[in-house]
Amino acid sequence: MKLKMNEIAELIEKQIKNYEAPIIEKDVGTVMTVGDGIAIIYGLDQAMLGELLVFPGDVYGMVQNLEPDSVGAVLLGNANDIKEGDTVHRTGRVVEVPVGDGLIGRVVDALGHPIDGLGEIVSTKTRPIERIAPGVMMREPVKTPLQTGIKAIDSMIPIGRGQRELIIGDRQTGKTAIAIDAIINQKSQNVLCVYVAIGQKQSSVADIHERLKDAGAMEYTTIVSATASELAPLQQIAPYSGMAMAEEWMENGRDVLIVLDDLSKHAVAYRTISLLLKRPPGREAYPGDIFYLHSRLLERACKLSKNYGGGSITALPIIETQAGDRSAYIPTNVISITDGQIFLISELFNAGQRPAVDSGQSVSRVGGSAQIKAMRKVAGSLKIELANYRELQSFSQFGSDLDVNTKKVLHHGAILMEVLKQKQYSPYPVQQQVFELFAVQKRLMEKTPIEQVRPVLAKMYEALKIEHPEYLQTLVTSGIINSDLESQLQEFIRNYIEVNQEVINK
Repeated sequence: MKLKMNEIAELIEKQIKNYEAPIIEKDVGTVMTVGDGIAIIYGLDQAMLGELLVFPGDVYGMVQNLEPDSVGAVLLGNANDIKEGDTVHRTGRVVEVPVGDGLIGRVVDALGHPIDGLGEIVSTKTRPIERIAPGVMMREPVKTPLQTGIKAIDSMIPIGRGQRELIIGDRQTGKTAIAIDAIINQKSQNVLCVYVAIGQKQSSVADIHERLKDAGAMEYTTIVSATASELAPLQQIAPYSGMAMAEEWMENGRDVLIVLDDLSKHAVAYRTISLLLKRPPGREAYPGDIFYLHSRLLERACKLSKNYGGGSITALPIIETQAGDRSAYIPTNVISITDGQIFLISELFNAGQRPAVDSGQSVSRVGGSAQIKAMRKVAGSLKIELANYRELQSFSQFGSDLDVNTKKVLHHGAILMEVLKQKQYSPYPVQQQVFELFAVQKRLMEKTPIEQVRPVLAKMYEALKIEHPEYLQTLVTSGIINSDLESQLQEFIRNYIEVNQEVINK
């Protein structure tokens, strides 16, 4: 049977009308359910994990779950206008943020959009927020000091460029204060800084911005803010965004300090998302991949070898404990990922010892490799002396009759504790730290009243800068205390104390 030409034309036209291109099924989906910042989408057969999706109203989402017949996505914007039956489009791209020098001095959100009212970010390059960490052969040992300006840390728990040092303690023990002081101390140290605020109050982030601005630190700092009022997905991706910005500088041979404040709230945000996506809960209701959440983030902090740029990222993650419980799930996870921990304890903080660093339990797995030789020399026995002091102090509470040697150890320990006290937002240059510890370790401050130790040392250092700047210059350039410099410093300290004895004892 022969078909007429017009019948053939009608048949072809009908086929064309009913034809659906495969790309429509793969690249377009339909919202099945939406709520609590989560959307379940039918379709999107070729969607990738972490891919960016576009919802109606130019709201973006990120693929988090890949099911046999649906996709679970988190929303990165206002979801009020999204409803069931809406069409969702793939972008073929993962979540990216702008990178480069245009971000220096700016405050941005988790997606890299400016929120400081200073106009658009000038950047021609973007980077995916997720990335595999550099391999072992791309790295080199950590051996260059990153000075925090905090005597208790630089002397006993040194941090090197490329290290990951955890700051851990209860609420209101000065964790953020240590990180901010470390950022302020990078002025003129050729180190760029990234501060990531996760789940903080907006007022706290604004206060930190003002503090850094007043100290002149915003000239080399970027703040990435995902505050408590923002969506959980934005809090989840914020540290990855900050790390991507830091990696751009690291690969260009620069040194970067990144503060992640704090990963406890980051884990809670991820738990919220996972439970809403109906992932099976594990210990403390966290999902099974919560360890991987932080390990794939912190492993990206390293010191690259010269063949790969030679830059570094030093990470200071912060973890908040509950009543000093370091054996909780998230603290133990992050402790096992990092290269050392700075423990802060409430008892010391409340007793006026600030920063409230527990020198007995705090540790740096890089150690003396991240110290100049002069600091290593004056601080080598510091931890042992403080441990002896604490032990004798606990015993001395039970008896009043103490022998002369015990009294000497207790007095020297009290002087050491006094020297390690420090005001917030006033980091010390490394040469001043070495000088003050030298004076104490050589037992040259034993006759000075405890309450006068810090003021006398500060005035003595100022006098040294004026009278013998060459001593400090030798210390800075060589990084060592040779026998000549040692005798010169001892003579200067003895003369100063002798001349000013009456003033000191008042």
